[in-house]
Amino acid sequence: MTEGIAFSLTFLLSFGLSILLTRLAIALGLRLGVVAVPGGRRKHTGRISKLGIVPVFLAFALTVLVVQALPIPRFDPQEVTRLIGLLLGGLVIFAFGLLDDLYDLSPLKQGIGQILTAGVAIYFQIFIETANNPLTGGQTDWPYLVTVVITMAWLGVSMNTVNFLDGLDGLAAGIAVIASIMLFVHSAFILDPAQISVSLLPLALLGTTMGYLLFNFFPAKIFLGSGAVMLGYLLGCLSIIGGAKMATILMVLGLPLLDFAWQVVNRLRKGRNPMSGDRGHLHFRLHDHGIGQRPIVLSYYAFCAFFGLLTLVLPSSLFKFIALGVMIFLALLGFGLVSRFRQPASPTASAPSVESSS
Repeated sequence: MTEGIAFSLTFLLSFGLSILLTRLAIALGLRLGVVAVPGGRRKHTGRISKLGIVPVFLAFALTVLVVQALPIPRFDPQEVTRLIGLLLGGLVIFAFGLLDDLYDLSPLKQGIGQILTAGVAIYFQIFIETANNPLTGGQTDWPYLVTVVITMAWLGVSMNTVNFLDGLDGLAAGIAVIASIMLFVHSAFILDPAQISVSLLPLALLGTTMGYLLFNFFPAKIFLGSGAVMLGYLLGCLSIIGGAKMATILMVLGLPLLDFAWQVVNRLRKGRNPMSGDRGHLHFRLHDHGIGQRPIVLSYYAFCAFFGLLTLVLPSSLFKFIALGVMIFLALLGFGLVSRFRQPASPTASAPSVESSS
């Protein structure tokens, strides 16, 4: 079987399953009352299903299980082990996510679910073994305990960054599309030798998120709900599997990561739970100052795609490190400018809610 056929089958299967399952999740959410209603920091109108985790996980999982039957060479002896860990960890966050969407779990219970999820992934060999030094070009090896701690932190930050990002229609899902493209291209066409079997994983996520985005872009017919945490988990794991492509994710998610850190610091400084929801995020602030959802979302896409592309075309780790510094500077400059604007009164000031989708 040629690589092109494998790529086509993987994308079309995940894309088709995602469309089918998203339609089902929309109908199921409305029927069961698992919906996001207007009010608080949410500014949409009408009742909208928040069962986005269903198509995100099921379309991805079913696709990667099916494509395991394709006659594609595999060079990593741990690949099947890591795939099992990826899916089992996803199953854990899927279960906790459904419970959260149904019963609004406390931050503590959500945190326990994320820790268990990361623990499953690490147990099945999904962990950060080495880091490239951009100044010397060499690699840094860590003791196993340090590896576990760093990986737990990375997966936790990935999950919560995408969750915090999910505030406007199509924002989190669209950024996940961009990140999936970068990871796929890196595995299939940049690495030497190419990791074709590994590249099918981000390709499956690409088809899944693109199919879902058809219904989530403004005006959304479905919200991610806990599916945002699922996307963060999958992106975090896929950036590790097959040769630590964390630099790619750092560049694509650089702006959301900095926004995540910004909000955590602001909330702690004000004596609030860092996981409580408000409209302090950059995308919310821009929206509250009269900018439409589509221009904000498309601007995020352009910013994240541009810096993600740099990881594919820049010739050395040093240049990528410099590009990361430029991106951080631009993002911080933007935060500084936006923070000077007077923020409208928060609709959740009297009753903070747990951070969740729009």
